[in-house]
Amino acid sequence: MSDFLQSGTITTLHNLTERPVEDLEKQLAVWSQERPMCLVLPSLYSELEGEALPKILDELEKVPYLRQIIIGLDRADRDEYLRAREFFSRLPQDHQILWNDGPRLREVAKTLEEAGLADSAPGKGRNVWYCMGYYLASDLCASLAVHDCDILTYDRELLARLFYPIAHPTFTYKFCKGYYYRAARGQLHGRVSRLLVTPLLRALESTVGAHPYIRYIDSFRYPLAGEFSMVWDMVHSMRIPSDWGLEIGILSEARRLFSEQRICQVDIADAYDHKHQPLSPEDLEQGLARMSVHISTAFFRKLSIDGVVFDSGIFRTLKATYYRKALDMVEQYSSDADYNDLSFDRHREELAIEVFAEGLVRAGESFLENPLETPFLPSWNRVVAAVPDIYERLRTAVAEDAAEA
Repeated sequence: MSDFLQSGTITTLHNLTERPVEDLEKQLAVWSQERPMCLVLPSLYSELEGEALPKILDELEKVPYLRQIIIGLDRADRDEYLRAREFFSRLPQDHQILWNDGPRLREVAKTLEEAGLADSAPGKGRNVWYCMGYYLASDLCASLAVHDCDILTYDRELLARLFYPIAHPTFTYKFCKGYYYRAARGQLHGRVSRLLVTPLLRALESTVGAHPYIRYIDSFRYPLAGEFSMVWDMVHSMRIPSDWGLEIGILSEARRLFSEQRICQVDIADAYDHKHQPLSPEDLEQGLARMSVHISTAFFRKLSIDGVVFDSGIFRTLKATYYRKALDMVEQYSSDADYNDLSFDRHREELAIEVFAEGLVRAGESFLENPLETPFLPSWNRVVAAVPDIYERLRTAVAEDAAEA
């Protein structure tokens, strides 16, 4: 049972009554007649062979209101692409696969790269960006939602609750972020949110002062959740990071494009479990260590854009402040875990803080060395201005791949 507290600067929609998913879907099916909905699934080929994605498809087969599903397929050769087509063929909705490693989409990518409009490095951000381009090119739906393909606890209620706020005909929300608590197998998860993002935001506030952007991000109960939905207007106008800063970048873009009264978060699951990234304390270029660098850098860039001045002294103070606040939070989570009879490994938690602190230092150094770096993929408005036939190229590439025997 969720609480009903409204805090921060955005609206929180709670799960107070355990409303049946069939009730939610009935309304969504009616609204979808006027405002069709699309789901984007960024997927690695390896996830087709995992435990989560087949169960996700079992649930999606029952969803009555989706007009379109767009699957972004990464790291697949031709035979694997053909197997992916067969794997997803049981979906009853109109669905298309973007074979990102295929020759036709690689040719589209080459055109965009030559124009300085795309990042050649594969990753979730790039995958989602191309799916959004195809969504706009298809012009079938008024809104879209995105969720990951490694959710072990997936239930179609998650998707219904994610779409509900932006599909409701009298609500005025333009962007919705999902949230949940991360506990599974008898222990707390979500280390990057718990031990990096929250204490870093509070350390930033202590170091650079109160700032509307810090308060905005701190209003989200799970800012790194990979589940979100948005209206068409946001899709064609936003820029998104191509790296691990994707989720923070999208939250930043939502605030840039809309007032905070048009942004909400919704309770989408009682509990959530997915594939866990390794901490990688020995290598800051891997795992959660690398993620901490990208997320920290995303914060520094956004605050710099808003007029905050950073220097090496501020970053030294920030590291020390972050470290103290993160350790204080370990005490809080230890009590919470004990109260709920969850196991809690203090050594593992404090090791993560040490790794994240080093990532924060690396992010500060990178920012000072190249403060003008813009690791953002451009808005699709800009892409169309530079390559006017890009939507036709995307449609043709996907259609020709689909026509292969």
